[in-house]
Amino acid sequence: MAFLERILEPPSYGWKDQHGELVQPTSAQLWREFSGRLNVLADRKNWLALTCWGWVFCLAPFAVLFFTHFFSFPLLMVGFLYAVVAMGTHGTIWYHRYCTHRAYTFSHPFWRFVTRNLTIKAIPEEIYVVSHHVHHAMPEQPGDPYNALAGGLYCFLADANHQPIARTLSEKDYARVTRFLDHTGVHINSYAQYQRWGSVCHPGWTMLHWVLNWGFWFSVFTAIGGLGLAVAMFGGAFVWAIGVRTFNYDGHGQGKDKRRDGVDFNRRDLSINQYWSGIVAGEWHNNHHLYPNSARSGFLPHQIDFAWLYIRTLYRFGAVSSYKDSRDSFMEKHYLPYIAEQEGEGAASIERKATR
Repeated sequence: MAFLERILEPPSYGWKDQHGELVQPTSAQLWREFSGRLNVLADRKNWLALTCWGWVFCLAPFAVLFFTHFFSFPLLMVGFLYAVVAMGTHGTIWYHRYCTHRAYTFSHPFWRFVTRNLTIKAIPEEIYVVSHHVHHAMPEQPGDPYNALAGGLYCFLADANHQPIARTLSEKDYARVTRFLDHTGVHINSYAQYQRWGSVCHPGWTMLHWVLNWGFWFSVFTAIGGLGLAVAMFGGAFVWAIGVRTFNYDGHGQGKDKRRDGVDFNRRDLSINQYWSGIVAGEWHNNHHLYPNSARSGFLPHQIDFAWLYIRTLYRFGAVSSYKDSRDSFMEKHYLPYIAEQEGEGAASIERKATR
């Protein structure tokens, strides 16, 4: 079995059946798996999945409190923009392009620390990063942790059901897994600690980071705009934490082939470019699957990419020391040949009509 095929903890229903076909579990199976994966009383190695959803559960009261005690349309708009633009773009900047794909490098750990904590913490890096490497290696295949072919709920519950790392890794395989995270600032467990906790990150350091991050941002928002603003922002973070779990299902056409000629040039999987996620978060997903290591995925003029603007701005100020930009390659290998082909077909069509 290839390395990336064995580094995630398989669900009880498995990745594939005896014929090698994708297992599509029922909703009841998915919810049973989910409840089991959050049960730390049964196994303390479930702590990371519980933590990931525990942060979501902790954000939920802020959303309720906002609508019951602090509601106003200006605060609603601020909280909404914070959720979809600030947190969406930060997710692309930090989790996606830096932590997973190392699309750019920081000139000093200080700038990594700032970028890591640029918004309210809602996802542990380990849950996102390791599984995302597997997703890119086998999209829409059995073992893809958020395989759109298995349905929306399969993707929505993936961070608990499919994304935690395997609990029986050899010391050699565990060392290879830690390399996915050794540049992120995450405190890395020793192999003995991994055997105890079933994770790369340690619960103590993870929870300390969470408490300090939330404490800092709640204090800042309260100082700027009072308790109402803080509640609105944390309520917005809840919206993002729920919404981000739906992205890969939508970003891969909900399991259907929705790719469009002249828009989605990557044909190795079902990923598509969507205007909403592209504009608010710089997540032009088909472009990203075509060039996963690029710090820019908005290659065309209309493909706004706020994440790229942040990275490029830090580069100009010396906070980012290097980055990878695949725009020229995209234009040369994909877009310009397509335009030339379309123009050639158009000219040929005109010529045929003229000779009739």
